[in-house]
Amino acid sequence: MKSIDLMYQTMLAELGQRTLDAAWTADFPPEGRFTPANIKGRKYWYFDIPDGHGGTKRRYVGSADDPVIAQRVADHKRDKDDLRARRRLVNTLTREGGMIAPDAMSGDIVEALADGGLFRLGGVLVGTVAFQCYSGLLGVRLPMAAILTGDADIAQDYAISREVEDSLPPIVELLQSVDASFRPVPHRSGSAASSAFQNADGYRVEFLTSNRGSDDYIDQPAKMPALGGASADPLRFLDFLIREPVRTMLLHRSGVSVVVPDPSRYAVHKLIVASRRNTDGQGPAKRDKDVRQAALLFEALQQTRRSADLALAYNEAWERGPAWQEGIRTGAGMLPAQDAERLNTVLLEGAKRNREEIELPFGA
Repeated sequence: MKSIDLMYQTMLAELGQRTLDAAWTADFPPEGRFTPANIKGRKYWYFDIPDGHGGTKRRYVGSADDPVIAQRVADHKRDKDDLRARRRLVNTLTREGGMIAPDAMSGDIVEALADGGLFRLGGVLVGTVAFQCYSGLLGVRLPMAAILTGDADIAQDYAISREVEDSLPPIVELLQSVDASFRPVPHRSGSAASSAFQNADGYRVEFLTSNRGSDDYIDQPAKMPALGGASADPLRFLDFLIREPVRTMLLHRSGVSVVVPDPSRYAVHKLIVASRRNTDGQGPAKRDKDVRQAALLFEALQQTRRSADLALAYNEAWERGPAWQEGIRTGAGMLPAQDAERLNTVLLEGAKRNREEIELPFGA
């Protein structure tokens, strides 16, 4: 696996900062003001902006515990939006630097959702579109065969959606601003609520949330107040995936600042998901893709000396109990022999660095 030159990794960091500055300025213009609020014993920041009718409209900013947000609130400074310079950086990173750009539809959809406030409201980009971001995040070149997709998956924690007291604009309108043929997909449960939207070409956008309660809720869409009228499918194991996500760049147009799962969590989660794929329809193809992406991340994490991060994520999943352990073992058992051996090696390396014990999926 080839590494990406440090010069291009530095350029990506610069692009990320410029894009975040531009998004911040667009979301929180000078005429507004930041306002703290205490909700259930925790402090959050909101932003009040004049609505043009003598009142104000309130936007959710984020937790006061986030040092990046706290610093920006303190400074409340405005940085010039250098859109053309950012677009040149994106072109350089993808054409010369070996980093990955999404297909145009995926990029346009994520950009529209980001502009609508998705990531400000705690949304996390998951699935293959998120995987595309790991090339730049980890500084390695990933093969194109592992990143092709025809859908975009978005996750949000239910508690965040319920508590932020803010919302995206109507999801249908955001998606139709990209492609007018987007329509809600009837839910398999027969519910009137929709957690997925699809266009005339079959491109699908799906919203997901975590389910740590009864299995009775798995086949019922969850109401998500912050998702602009969209519901979300509750999925087992998703809370592990979207815990402590990271901010990075989607290299589309002038750059889109996005939030994705930690790559170590993504890799472990893919093993579990692969173990639960159906054997009919597209199940086998998706399962093979899950295993391939996990294997690539195990290699990348070892190469970039992040074995300790992988070991921590793995142990957290393993310690959640028998169902998690069975999923990890089954998914790991689908790895080719060389990748299975690498997984054992990188986990042992990570455990040693963390000075903790680890139970390997294939034994010692």
